[in-house]
Amino acid sequence: RNQNALRECRAQLLEEQELTEEGRALAAALTGQAEKLQDLVQSLVKASRLETGTLQMFPREQEVFPMLRETALQAGAKAAKRGIRISLPQPEPCVRAVFDPKWTAEAFGNLLDNAVKYSQVGGGVSVSVMEYEMFVRIGVHDQGIGIAEDEVALVFQRFYRSRQAGGEEGVGLGLYLARQIAE
Repeated sequence: RNQNALRECRAQLLEEQELTEEGRALAAALTGQAEKLQDLVQSLVKASRLETGTLQMFPREQEVFPMLRETALQAGAKAAKRGIRISLPQPEPCVRAVFDPKWTAEAFGNLLDNAVKYSQVGGGVSVSVMEYEMFVRIGVHDQGIGIAEDEVALVFQRFYRSRQAGGEEGVGLGLYLARQIAE
């Protein structure tokens, strides 16, 4: 973790120097790659903690919508770059559930990230909330490339990437983590 932070810091320092246009482009690419590497390492650590049972969750009863709103705001910057609008349902203050806010937000954020990543530019992602007697169901709906029927069970496996994923960035951990957290 410290090595990644050091690399990112060095890349940022490099960007602050007087560079040629090509040098600035290379420094920006280096920073981007350092961020991707840091995200990958963090995802692998989370996956490892989930798989070994060392991850601790602290579920408590609370409102659902504040977590949804905060997570959607965090995903909003990436969505805005692609012209994608994330729409949440109107908040109903009485919708409460028992969940760990940190890890549920992580799972929901991975679903949102996936929806934004595979939606067409200018598309939309909508979130639905259904309250049942024993649980609350959160749905993420996009207008993306879809999942082939024979891949539906596979996309939640560790490191699996759909044949349709094409050139989109990713390593196949987002949906896996979302499923592991939900379980």
